[in-house]
Amino acid sequence: MNRMNPGEKTLKDKIISAAWELFREKGFNHTTIDDIINKSGVSKGSFYYHFNKKDDLLDTLALVLDDYYEEMEKEIPAETNSIEKLLILNYKAHAMIEKDISLEILASLYSTQLLAQGQGSLLNRNRKYYTLVNKIVEEGQTNGEITVELTCNEITKYYAVCERALVYDWCLSKGEYSLAEYSRKMMPYMIGKLKA
Repeated sequence: MNRMNPGEKTLKDKIISAAWELFREKGFNHTTIDDIINKSGVSKGSFYYHFNKKDDLLDTLALVLDDYYEEMEKEIPAETNSIEKLLILNYKAHAMIEKDISLEILASLYSTQLLAQGQGSLLNRNRKYYTLVNKIVEEGQTNGEITVELTCNEITKYYAVCERALVYDWCLSKGEYSLAEYSRKMMPYMIGKLKA
């Protein structure tokens, strides 16, 4: 969540990190504001300066995910084909979601996103997620690996829609199958037409 200097966390970052760690450990409904304050080591006033209620922290999932995308970007070898990069990104993100983010939180998140705007929104085009996917698509178009029949932005939007569809369906199915493995199987079909 660090948006300032590397290694330097703001109070807000500490609250967000502590909250998501507790949500993974105890679940969203069983985590209290006092739990978050104690874990983060901030004052009650600091918590309420940044957040009105615990539900406001749901909007920070985009920041949590973007930190993960930043780490993933470093792990994918530069010489990997662009389509393969998108598939790796999809699989790893869905494996993390399946492991670390409960269905309860995802369901709450989807409902709050209907009203969300700005930095906390999953659809914010300034997010690391969108800039990373855009970068991979641009590279793929430049290298002749991804079609140029659609614009980079159209492909990025389509890719994001495919990812959300897989997560949404997994939520509707109450997690009865592995999101990561289902994504590994289905995403190549979903983005197959993007190959040059």
